[in-house]
Amino acid sequence: MPFVVRWPAVIKPGTVSEAVGINCDFAPTFLDAAGRPTPADMQGRSFLPIWKGHTPKNWRHAMYYRYYHDPGDHNTRAHYGIRTEDHKLIYFWKKDQWECYDLVHDPLEMHNIYNEPSAQALVAKLKQELYRLKKEVKDDDQFAESQPTESSYVEAPPRKQSPPRKQ
Repeated sequence: MPFVVRWPAVIKPGTVSEAVGINCDFAPTFLDAAGRPTPADMQGRSFLPIWKGHTPKNWRHAMYYRYYHDPGDHNTRAHYGIRTEDHKLIYFWKKDQWECYDLVHDPLEMHNIYNEPSAQALVAKLKQELYRLKKEVKDDDQFAESQPTESSYVEAPPRKQSPPRKQ
């Protein structure tokens, strides 16, 4: 996801990174920038090392996403998938339909390569990563058929307050 940051004391002007960042990384990043730890139950990782020019060796190379609305505001069917720098694999679970795109040669996603014989090894590798990431974020299809209503949210217990940081 494109992200623009200006922080002269920390980030060298003109710095560009191709590291894959996701929305879940925002809170851990802001906590890290404030000198606070990321709670163990919080998804995402801090961008701070990347902003400082040091991408961790174990940084993600793919991102998982899920779109529940069917058809939704964008007339897009319910689906989930992964995106890497070079490829996108999408599963429309209500239609049991797969799509796969080579984003280098087909950036507009006009040619679905999912069923092409030459793409089967790639598709298998992408599926393996898709299922790994899906499990990592604890997506067990619990909202695949219906999403919780506002009145059905269970309020989380309050977090333990950390003591003030010494200056």
